[in-house]
Amino acid sequence: MLAKRSLTLHGHRTSLALEPEFWDVLEEMAEAENVSLPALVARIDDAREMEADGSGDLPSSLSSALRVAALAHCRAKPRTA
Repeated sequence: MLAKRSLTLHGHRTSLALEPEFWDVLEEMAEAENVSLPALVARIDDAREMEADGSGDLPSSLSSALRVAALAHCRAKPRTA
């Protein structure tokens, strides 16, 4: 089940729907970086926009970019036995 959240990014309100587990990881990432969740999401969105080619087409949806960032964060953590 998806959980919707409304955030203000670059002065505009937007709603995002992600699985609760992804929201949990994103909140953990924001806390670890000492930034707000909207600031973290805006940074991920900015990076996604920088990946756009000359056509202006974005490489993925923001929701997909957030899932990939959360997965990368989890994969970077040391594994415990």
